[in-house]
Amino acid sequence: MVEGISGSPAPAGLVERVKAILLKPKEEWPKIAADPATAGDVVTRYAIPLIAIGPVASFIGGQVFGYSAWFVSYRPGFVAGLSSAVGTFVMSLLVLLAVTFIAEFLAPKFGGEANRRQALKWVAYGATASWVGAIFGLIPSLAGLGMLAGLYSLYLFYVGASPMMKVPEDKALGFTAATVGAAILAMIVASAIVASIVGAFAGGAALVGGALGSNDTSGTVTIPGVGTIDADKMEQTAQRMEQMANGEIQPVKPAQLSPLLPASIGSYARVATSSTAMGMGSQAEATYEAGDRRFDLRVVDMAAIGGLAGIASAMGVEHSQEDADGYERVFKDGDHMVTEKWSKSGSSGTYGVVVADRFMIEAEGQAASIDELKAAVATVDQDDLEDMAG
Repeated sequence: MVEGISGSPAPAGLVERVKAILLKPKEEWPKIAADPATAGDVVTRYAIPLIAIGPVASFIGGQVFGYSAWFVSYRPGFVAGLSSAVGTFVMSLLVLLAVTFIAEFLAPKFGGEANRRQALKWVAYGATASWVGAIFGLIPSLAGLGMLAGLYSLYLFYVGASPMMKVPEDKALGFTAATVGAAILAMIVASAIVASIVGAFAGGAALVGGALGSNDTSGTVTIPGVGTIDADKMEQTAQRMEQMANGEIQPVKPAQLSPLLPASIGSYARVATSSTAMGMGSQAEATYEAGDRRFDLRVVDMAAIGGLAGIASAMGVEHSQEDADGYERVFKDGDHMVTEKWSKSGSSGTYGVVVADRFMIEAEGQAASIDELKAAVATVDQDDLEDMAG
């Protein structure tokens, strides 16, 4: 059993520590290293509440909104959804413990120390961004954005490797890459068992460049084979996330979003409307029809978690996939992140734009072409959203 450290500061509360590790990781990791909290405290008072975010959010999102994949909608039954949530929670907890053992085993091979309690803290606190980002599961159509938080967790692991596991700074990247690689494999196994997507540690170790260890928080950081990170953008995002956490930024009321959805779009007439307020965000949606074609246009305020969208913009995240039937892309267009999918066989697709690193405007469904969905998104006044963002 590892003894506590005499004279160490009292453990920080859950919310305070989450904010600190996300917003000021270089300052917080040494404090976590000196924290005398036991392994049991870390698991029960920190890890378990945060691990529960993903399963609970996905369960609620599935029951309220349902899921869709390539435009086939599915709403799980209550028992099936609850079983999946419980299974995901249990598997995520097992993965936490498994990766802890792996980190403890690998540390000496990279010049560090084998300390199970410190390894557990490193894995638990490093995964904070991934666990918190899982709140996107409340709106299944936005769940993919939770993967962006996994990218930030890679950075948290990298920064914490030296203070937590005593790995020399010049070996911290290799140690992080090896451990995260093991985490990815563990998550694949867990996902196969649970048959659900839990998406922690998405991406790859290549996204963590050696330059990320720099104390310079301005300008850009170049990562070979990936591109550049706008450090100023990251700093702005961190500040906005802190404001949201402090309640200084409140979600826009659905009544303010609904008027942004037009009565008609070209030959399409609006046939239904709905709105949702969820405390940490809000949404207004309308359904449009023209003959046998039908699509939904929605405006989502991601207020409390929208700052995570800024991470994608800062890191220049892009994705492209294409086959004979269609394509899927994620890219940056000016200051906006854009998602675009199209299926030729189903004449259906999705087109979405993130505005002010906070609002998502998205059109999804059947149309004559992707251009009709783009035109639908264009009907929503982005200037109005910019004004709402303040």
